[in-house]
Order: sequence, then structure tokens, then C-alpha cells
Amino acid sequence: MKNEKRYTTISIPVQLNEKLKEKISGTGFHSVSSYVIYVLRQLVSSSYEEKKGFTKEDEKRVRDRLKNLDYL
Repeated sequence: MKNEKRYTTISIPVQLNEKLKEKISGTGFHSVSSYVIYVLRQLVSSSYEEKKGFTKEDEKRVRDRLKNLDYL
């Protein structure tokens, strides 16, 4: 049972839940919970990446890309 996923419950307002149901209608998300998990993972991941910052190599790649697109 090492790969057993454990979950907790988070409460959201009913009105928000209904809006999210509408938003995910016709998408690959099968439930509001799966959508909320996706959004939270993206948020946490992007927060981590922002703190990490750009390396000199990253900056060079961005500059080269912008030059190739004639922005610089």
C-alpha cells in the first residue's frame, strides 16, 4: 500500500462549485475535485518556479529567442 493516495476534504461555497461544474463541462475533467487539484498543482508549481528564478543560461535562451523573433 505504498502507492496508496490519501486525500483530505476542502470545502468550497456551493455557488463556486456550480460555476466550476459549468466551466469543466465538456472538458477532460470528470469532477470539480479533479479540476481543483489540477489548478492547485499548477499554482504551487508556478510559485516554486518563480522563486527559483532564471539562470544566466535561461536568460540567454530567452534573449536569443526574442532576437530570432525580431523583438530585440
